[in-house]
Amino acid sequence: MARLPRLVVPNQLHLILQKGNDGKIIFADDDDCHFFLDRLKEASRQFEVAIHAYVLMPDHLHLLATPKDETGLSKMMQWIGRHYVPYFNRKYQRSGTLWQGRYRATVLEAGAYFLCCCLYLESNPVRSKIVADASDFTWSSYQHHIGLKIDPIINDHPLYWALGNTPFQREAAYKEMMQHAISPLDLSAITAATTMSWPLGSEQFKADIAKLTSRRVTPLKRGRPLKLSV
Repeated sequence: MARLPRLVVPNQLHLILQKGNDGKIIFADDDDCHFFLDRLKEASRQFEVAIHAYVLMPDHLHLLATPKDETGLSKMMQWIGRHYVPYFNRKYQRSGTLWQGRYRATVLEAGAYFLCCCLYLESNPVRSKIVADASDFTWSSYQHHIGLKIDPIINDHPLYWALGNTPFQREAAYKEMMQHAISPLDLSAITAATTMSWPLGSEQFKADIAKLTSRRVTPLKRGRPLKLSV
């Protein structure tokens, strides 16, 4: 069965996943992370994609982003790849592809999943036992969200601003949210949606996206259709 084109909806929140080929390292040291983030900052502005959160793990990366149009997200990821992959290959004397296929993008119902997905991304280094506390990990947006630094890559989402009337209130509220583990149900839903690239949200949200894009947004049921008796 032919693969459906990647679903990108302008002005909607997207969760993006890019893995290293065969699970191999794509960020080997701090310089790699610096180089990638510099390219991300440049490309997100060039192609008008608002970056709300990110995490760079040794073998994969996640972004939470809102593209302004249907093509900006793909153009941004392609542009970054054209700059980052040659840099990485030259530095480590390798050749060939760095990514495991094309990146995955999942359209999210922001009201239900924005904050949950932010925490999902930024707690990844803790779940992977790289650090004991998310604030100790440099290569995510968490330090920005709790006020430890101002990250020029981040374009704060309105739902983040809704956490408080002042920066201190927002940062404190966000830090408090990180102290509570993501529910297994939400963790499973986000992981499954990211893997399969289907929209994540309420049934009404999925119906609205299907109507807006005129395409199927849920997987087909397995098995052959039942034959009707006559």
